[in-house]
Amino acid sequence: MDSSPTFVIVGAGLAGAKAAQTLREEGFDGRVILLGAEPERPYERPPLSKGLLLGTTPRRDVYVHDAGWYDANDVDLRTATRVTAIDRAARHVVLDDGERLGYDKLLLTTGSTPRRLDVPGADLDGVMYLRTLAQSDRIAEALTDQARLVVVGAGWIGLEIAAAARQHGATVTVVEVADLPLQRVLGDEVAQVFANLHRSHGVTFQFGAGIRQLRGVGRVSSVLLTDGTELAADTVVVGVGIQPDAQLAEAAGLKVDNGIVTDAQLLASDPHIYAAGDVASAYHPLLDRHIRVEHWANALNGGPAAARSMLGQQVEYARLPYFFSDQYDLGMEYSGWVAPDGYDRVVVRGAPAVADGRAPEFMAFWVSDGRVLAGMNANVWDVTDQIQALVRAGHGGRAVDLAKLADPRVPLGDLLA
Repeated sequence: MDSSPTFVIVGAGLAGAKAAQTLREEGFDGRVILLGAEPERPYERPPLSKGLLLGTTPRRDVYVHDAGWYDANDVDLRTATRVTAIDRAARHVVLDDGERLGYDKLLLTTGSTPRRLDVPGADLDGVMYLRTLAQSDRIAEALTDQARLVVVGAGWIGLEIAAAARQHGATVTVVEVADLPLQRVLGDEVAQVFANLHRSHGVTFQFGAGIRQLRGVGRVSSVLLTDGTELAADTVVVGVGIQPDAQLAEAAGLKVDNGIVTDAQLLASDPHIYAAGDVASAYHPLLDRHIRVEHWANALNGGPAAARSMLGQQVEYARLPYFFSDQYDLGMEYSGWVAPDGYDRVVVRGAPAVADGRAPEFMAFWVSDGRVLAGMNANVWDVTDQIQALVRAGHGGRAVDLAKLADPRVPLGDLLA
């Protein structure tokens, strides 16, 4: 009888795949079972709204591992397999076909699901969401130079889709309830940069507007706004945020609060269950609070951290939140974490204005009492380490000279000297 331990990973995205890889790299020789609800093997999500929509990323490049990796590394990958329940007492997961799989350790990397638009007509053909590879394929097919696209929500995903659509020649209108894109995240000054950038590329914004109804016979043909404006549309992409896919954990009695609550070792409220990626609300020791991070880097790094924790290694997952975006000729990176009301000013280094249709080169820092809590570099490269050093110092209580922070002549490294 095989007495080697079994580690089960529920969620075959980037976090789950990287956790399985790490288990093998760290010498774990027990059974590894990786369960994914989608029919695809694990893939990365950033290309779904970037390179795949633009046609610049080959489909084969989105996968975390090549097709033969799982067999070669004795990882039991089961795609198109949904877990319906966790039996914590018996330490089993229950599959949709009724099979029960025992586990010694269980890792939940179930990710997130898009928030749905709850208005009449939301179920019409041509109304799309972006979370999966199949959905990206559908959107890509719709982005032609004849398309009339309405994007609902001016967040990161919505803006990246708008940028890709314009580069395919589609007519694009973005509807947003706030006064600017990304306003809650970035504040007015930096949000205005993104509004100007998209306008310079022909995007129309409808700010301060909600959706009353989607109209059409079978397929969407127009979008009726709450102020009575009607927008022609043959495709509507909804990007109004995502929510953690934590129902499985909640039904099993795990502590859930905007995600599966874990400690800094990514251990949930059961000594045999861990969580990582979008679905985890993990305690961050530097920030001294639980945060849930929805970005690629968290899956890339959180999965391996959880794997090491499952192996009994001393783990403190304290990476700073990090994400990136590409829109037209603007590439940016953002490091740090700050609540929308958690800063008192934004310090800008460089000129953030869009000039002659060209994206600017600048940095921005979200500051409270002289402490840098988050930083962005836009078309300025090889500064992430310095920005993250400033952010770590800021969350550790150290203030910097704000005049020097704003001065491009002062090297970022000198601010902490």
